[in-house]
Amino acid sequence: MIVAFCCEHCAYAAADLAGTSRMQYPPNVRIVRVPCTGKVDMLYILRAFMLGADGVFVAGCLKGGCHFVDGNLKANARVQFLKKILELLGFGGDRLDMFFMSSAMTWEFVRIAREFTERIKKLGPNPFFKRNGVDGK
Repeated sequence: MIVAFCCEHCAYAAADLAGTSRMQYPPNVRIVRVPCTGKVDMLYILRAFMLGADGVFVAGCLKGGCHFVDGNLKANARVQFLKKILELLGFGGDRLDMFFMSSAMTWEFVRIAREFTERIKKLGPNPFFKRNGVDGK
């Protein structure tokens, strides 16, 4: 499972438009709509991994186009910091990423969802669950 924290103004709107346009992206991507990616706390991301997510991505407005001025840039700084921590812990920083898009970039959302899913498939299941014997169900 992949959790996608999506800004309601841009990335969520792109995902919604992709769905209504019948564009297909992997069904294992679970979207969490947030008012702004700047509201995505590192604990939310860690909680997603603790609950069994194999990968997490945060998708917000284009750089310079955030509806809340710089929320997407703050989120990006958090994501980059957390990627380093996950790497140091041996969990793998590649399981987390940040993307920027506008509400009209439906193909971009679909492409990101597909490519991120492929990346996570190559990395394998969530190592926390594998290491601790938790089945994640």
